[in-house]
Amino acid sequence: MPRFLKSPVPAAQVTAARADVADRVRAILDDIRERGDEAVRQYSEKFDNWSPESFRLSPEEIERIVAGVPQQVLDDIRFVQEQVRTFAQAQRDSMLDVEIETLPGVRLGHRHVPVAAAGAYVPGGRYPLTASAHMTIVTAKVAGVPRVVACTPPIRGEIPAATVAAMHLAGADEIYLLGGVQAVAAMAVGTETIGGVPMLAGPGNAYVAEAKRQLFGEVGIDLFAGPTEILVIADEHADPFVVAVDLLSQAEHGPDSPAVLVTTSEELGREVERHIERLLPGMPTKDFAGPAWRDHGEIVVADTLDEAFEIADSYASEHVEVLTENPRQALDTMRDYGALFLGEGTCVSYGDKVIGTNHVLPTRGAARYTGGLWVGKYLKTVTHQEVADTASSALLGEVCGRAARVELFEGHARSGDVRAAKYGDKTLEWNEEAGA
Repeated sequence: MPRFLKSPVPAAQVTAARADVADRVRAILDDIRERGDEAVRQYSEKFDNWSPESFRLSPEEIERIVAGVPQQVLDDIRFVQEQVRTFAQAQRDSMLDVEIETLPGVRLGHRHVPVAAAGAYVPGGRYPLTASAHMTIVTAKVAGVPRVVACTPPIRGEIPAATVAAMHLAGADEIYLLGGVQAVAAMAVGTETIGGVPMLAGPGNAYVAEAKRQLFGEVGIDLFAGPTEILVIADEHADPFVVAVDLLSQAEHGPDSPAVLVTTSEELGREVERHIERLLPGMPTKDFAGPAWRDHGEIVVADTLDEAFEIADSYASEHVEVLTENPRQALDTMRDYGALFLGEGTCVSYGDKVIGTNHVLPTRGAARYTGGLWVGKYLKTVTHQEVADTASSALLGEVCGRAARVELFEGHARSGDVRAAKYGDKTLEWNEEAGA
């Protein structure tokens, strides 16, 4: 049985806050639907103190902004985007169009067709998440999306130059300095100056995540997302200092970010806790990491490694770091996770920033039914059918007629009957009875 050396706050405290967010987001969405650009500008002024003549950056403005970014930053952006692009292209190449012949002249197939346009939200309120531009825009362009609209908020009234550079280098077709629910709503429903898109992607705060949730169905979204999560599986061979640093690396995302250690060694668990208590006071981001660890940090001791894997699966965490003697064992054992990070040479921060896999991943247990953002999210797998052999059409018509009448769908049955009669030897009894 697992033992808890540290437990989180009760879940009820978290649930109450979400209801208020949902109500506020719903009101903003309704207002933007009704008043368009006027409402978008009002909310941008209210929440970001930002009301330029145009939210969209012109090519000249983009060129000027990118020119002011240090060369090393641009080089690093290009390096990371190449890692993301390489992996996304490998994913796209694995998705083959299909066409098979199931009966003589009966051809069934599918094709992967990119959505006509996508909206990429790149957060920037608390931190300028430059990497989110790589993950959303580069991946969409590899998928073949012809129009990618990208939004990022100003930061304290300033243009986030590195983020704009990343959006531009990633291939964004339109860049808007616009944040929050107003940005997500404008991209989804469209306004007088911002053309709507059929799909939204990208992480964001609780309000952005809730806006995407409420808009889902009207538009597609990459996934439902909440606060960033990390779960570390460690055995007695792990370095407790490394474990502590990695847990805090994700806790700094925000005060509601869960950080969980599942270990087979109680001694290691207690040592990790001591390291965290020592490291936290000196962290520049302790205002976020401290409450996150206090309220959402957990240390769970399992009796065996198999039990540790089972416990980890029950969390279905966004990021699972495996710091064990044989980390690849998790690949064959686990099933519910957003992304696995195998071995001490790997860390969640690599996935977030540089390694090339996508960092937009499922949270709040969504890993039980979905993976993260990837090139396939921007593609619609659509089918086609063709019956070019008359004998096969006659055969299918006969079966269709019988199958449809079992379900009391007479109109469907008659479509089959027509072909069974035209291409075979059947008669249309229902047509003769009508006097035709």
